Parts: sequence; structure tokens; C-alpha cells
Amino acid sequence: MVAALINLLVLLLYIYTWIIILRAVVSWVSPDQGNPFVQLLFKLTEPVLKPLRALVPPARLGGIDLSPFLAIIGIQIVRYLLLSTLF
Repeated sequence: MVAALINLLVLLLYIYTWIIILRAVVSWVSPDQGNPFVQLLFKLTEPVLKPLRALVPPARLGGIDLSPFLAIIGIQIVRYLLLSTLF
């Protein structure tokens, strides 16, 4: 039962990683803020990315937003820790 729960969490973290990647790619192409898909991406990712932007503001790095990169690194660490407890 615990193994199934860990596998489910790992899968959800994998999916969330791709959602963050999609948001980063969409943000590069000046998305239409009225698009429901874009709104969904922003609603799903903003709770994680906003606190990270407070740590590393884009203005300090020439306008480059590193929050998606930091979030993905954090997610990968959590996935690794979950998988290591499974084995």
C-alpha cells in the first residue's frame, strides 16, 4: 500500500514537472491571458513559482526568471527521496 502511494506521488510530481515546463515555454511566446489553457497553467504553477521568485527575482538576473528551473530541481530532489525510500 505504501509503495503504491509513493509511486502515485512520484507520478504526480513527474506530471507537475511537465506542467511547469509547459508554462515556461508558453511564457516565452507572449500568451493570450484570456486563453483557458494558459489560465490553468498559471493557476497550477503560480503557488510554487511565486515564493521562488521572491528568493531570486528576475530583475537581478537580467530579467531571466529562474523560478521554473528551481522548482524542477526541487521536484527532482523530492522524487529522488521518495524513490530512495521505496527501494
